Amino acid sequence: MLQHLTDPVRLTAEICNINSVSGNETALADQIWETLLQHAPHLKLRRDGDCIIARTEFGCDTRVLVAGHIDTVPVNHNLPVQQRTIDGAAQLWGRGTVDMKAGVAVQLCAALQLREAASDITWVWYDHEEVSSELNGLGRALRNSPQLFAADFAILGEPSNSVIEAGCNGTLRALVRFTGKRAHSARSWCGVNAIHRSYEALQKLAQYQAETVTVAGLEYRESLNAVGISGGIAGNVIPDEVVIDVNYRFAPAKTEAAATVFVRDFFAMADSVEIIDSAPGAQPGTDSEFATRLAAQVGAQIRPKLGWTDVARFTALNIPAVNYGPGNPELAHADDEAVAVAEITACYQGLMAFLAKPSA
Repeated sequence: MLQHLTDPVRLTAEICNINSVSGNETALADQIWETLLQHAPHLKLRRDGDCIIARTEFGCDTRVLVAGHIDTVPVNHNLPVQQRTIDGAAQLWGRGTVDMKAGVAVQLCAALQLREAASDITWVWYDHEEVSSELNGLGRALRNSPQLFAADFAILGEPSNSVIEAGCNGTLRALVRFTGKRAHSARSWCGVNAIHRSYEALQKLAQYQAETVTVAGLEYRESLNAVGISGGIAGNVIPDEVVIDVNYRFAPAKTEAAATVFVRDFFAMADSVEIIDSAPGAQPGTDSEFATRLAAQVGAQIRPKLGWTDVARFTALNIPAVNYGPGNPELAHADDEAVAVAEITACYQGLMAFLAKPSA
């Protein structure tokens, strides 16, 4: 079982040192499950694969859902976790410290400590967030047991510098394909070079200026980028195909259908555009009384979440949701991923104060 159950900083390091790259979450899920079984008799537990759902039954009139994913992107010589001091500030360095095991540790400490609260609470720790949407453990559990996720408000512990980031951009991936005709490279005029044909699309992408769209007073910056490219047969063959892997991040005011139309129109010069993955954005949940109360507790201005997060799944269920977790999102997935110790502590204190039952 996990050991540092009252100290979110030490628990962050402990959890990060359990390697849980997407597809390899079972060891960490088992540790969380056994810890809750042993130390949380006030929680009713359910498990769906490597997704763990823990619910209070205090009999409150409202329910808050608090969730975090336990998987990470691949490790790259950045485990075990190290404690470092940068510019006089203590930090935990290593894979998962930002995205998002500090948030998981904060939530787990809070779940173990809160034996009464202002609202009933549903805690969720889930697998496969860092990969394709259809594998997402939260999505799977929602499909299998939707009744367990009813709530009046949701908090996702994605890194937000321990302030509130509302809503999120949508995301779409497309394979943009150009075809040609093979020929010997010494007689290139006998073929059609697919790589050369892709030049117009790559140039258009390089010149694209991302839009900034205002939604509910928050500015969401979009982006459209090539994230991969493949093509070529041999050093003496004119290639007959090249495929550009494109990622489009679109503002929450835009639907998946509208995003698809935009990408297809943008690459009208291509032979085909295949949409291989997409997920909608989430409208800001800032008009919820819970969001207002959390913002007052945190004491910072609400910002937009520019990446995609699972708040979109809660928004689709008409549950207002925000992102609130320790860590700088600009360091997510980076090899120098590191979270300030002070942020972990601040987030834990903010979450506990928001959820705690008011004193008489």
